[in-house]
Amino acid sequence: MSIEGRHIVVTGGGSGVGAATAQALAAAGARVTVMGRREGPLREQGLAYQICDVTDADAVAQAFAAARDAQGPILGVIANAGAAESQPFAKMPAGMLADMLSVNLIGVANVWQAALPDMKAAGWGRMIAVASTAGLKGYAYVSAYVAAKHGVVGLTRALALELAGAGITVNAICPGFIDTPMLDRSVANIVEKTGMSEADARAALVKDNPQKRFIQTDEVAEAALYLLSDAARSVNGHTLTLSGGEI
Repeated sequence: MSIEGRHIVVTGGGSGVGAATAQALAAAGARVTVMGRREGPLREQGLAYQICDVTDADAVAQAFAAARDAQGPILGVIANAGAAESQPFAKMPAGMLADMLSVNLIGVANVWQAALPDMKAAGWGRMIAVASTAGLKGYAYVSAYVAAKHGVVGLTRALALELAGAGITVNAICPGFIDTPMLDRSVANIVEKTGMSEADARAALVKDNPQKRFIQTDEVAEAALYLLSDAARSVNGHTLTLSGGEI
């Protein structure tokens, strides 16, 4: 399962899943570039980094070019940057769907397109999206987020077929609720809107996981490590679910 020496880009790399994954890959010997919108959290990783907003295709192209110049051809990319907003569909602001699609779906397409030339030239590559169980089932009050993550799963399956002959695999990791700052924001939103206690809000989110626990960032990192390796060379167009049996 060696990835030693391979240059891998991780977006949304400043915290949570992105940071944990970047550190795990670096520990495994990969040359890692983390990307995100804020320099401070990226610098704290102690890894090579580029600042960019994944929703801006030109900025992504420039960031990938700079990463390539610094560390060589990019043979793996983990499209992890994302955001979640909650609102009943009837009250959903006009721009929320566009915003969720922009960061969660268009952002994935932008980084995968930027990585593709190096992978095609090498005849080897790994494209991974950190999607969600929300890409495989519905959840109430997050319809825009669910729609975007379903789009990521569809994009993954389509590109897996399109690029299979080029030696490139395309997969999605679909975790349930992960114990990250994004989860903390979701809990705070529930508390604010419903008056629940924090403990009750967390219990409401974890109830669908048969193991009755939140997914940890290291679980996503290890799944990514596997998918990046040659051990997963026949895993293509797959949605690897980390949900304790929910899906």
